[in-house]
Amino acid sequence: MNNEKISVAILGATGSVGQKFIELLSDHPWFEIIELAASDRSAGKKYSEAVNWIMTTPLKEKYKNMIVQKCEPELKAKVVFSALDSSVAGEIESTFAENGYIVISNARNHRFDSDVPLMIPEVNYDHLKLIRKQKHKGAIVTNPNCSTIGLTLALKPLYDNFGIDAVNVVTMQAVSGAGYPGLSSMDIYDNVIPFISGEEKKMESEPLKILGSAKDNSIENAAFKISAQCNRVAVIDGHTECVQVNLKSKTKPEEIINIWQNYKSIPQHLNLPTAPERPIVYFYEEKYPQPKLHRNIEKGMAVSIGRLREDPLFDFKFVIHSHNTVRGAAGGTILIAELMKAHGYLDNL
Repeated sequence: MNNEKISVAILGATGSVGQKFIELLSDHPWFEIIELAASDRSAGKKYSEAVNWIMTTPLKEKYKNMIVQKCEPELKAKVVFSALDSSVAGEIESTFAENGYIVISNARNHRFDSDVPLMIPEVNYDHLKLIRKQKHKGAIVTNPNCSTIGLTLALKPLYDNFGIDAVNVVTMQAVSGAGYPGLSSMDIYDNVIPFISGEEKKMESEPLKILGSAKDNSIENAAFKISAQCNRVAVIDGHTECVQVNLKSKTKPEEIINIWQNYKSIPQHLNLPTAPERPIVYFYEEKYPQPKLHRNIEKGMAVSIGRLREDPLFDFKFVIHSHNTVRGAAGGTILIAELMKAHGYLDNL
């Protein structure tokens, strides 16, 4: 690897995901934040004046005095991490890509563009080749929905080894997934909200693209059905999902657990800086996994699984947990950038 760090910028830097990007990239060995960009109302201000910093770590001095830029393709950094809200992300990201920038996005807008990879580096690293087919001077790569990532990482070893016929998933999603300030405390305290706008559709469609096969200039989706029900619960960080699955070939619980425990992929083989040593961690304890105990395993980048057992309606059922703002947002997006650098997609910027 070239020891010189790659300059990067953050779009949507004042929001909660933008802040998480800054926190995770502040001492990154490969990337250096040189610009922070946000809405017109924040542009021109010092970052410390524009942001309501909600991360648990203090805002570092080197970012406090950075002047917030507009989200326009006049930035010096040619690699941009997008934490933009979906209401504005689509057009802004396209404009950056058309002007030669590499956009690695956490927003949903371009996830189903036929030539845009929807990436989980441990699952579909080979989909990166799609960006060679994009007509932009630059490129767009997208990170999936936060709940999709935990589910799909758990399904990938099952899909590869046994095939999948059907999946049912019920989520219990943390309030941080709603952004800041998010939900009113009067809405979520002592409550469960059985609706998250657009979430079920994402979970029923995104894993099929991610687990699909790259064919010519697009992706041929995986051919099974997913049913999702999504709930917001009074947990700060970490999404829990109860999953039922039908497999195409018969197996035993111990074989599934062994495959999960030994699962590694390209990010682990390349020893990428943000990659978890164990992308999947299985717990035998009957009360695990739990958000309070397990969201920060492998620095928030692993998926925890437990309670695998046979199911009277499906073949098996189990519980998964993943950190929605680390693995499911900024951390997962940074891992995509690391994979791109390792494979030469960020050369000659």
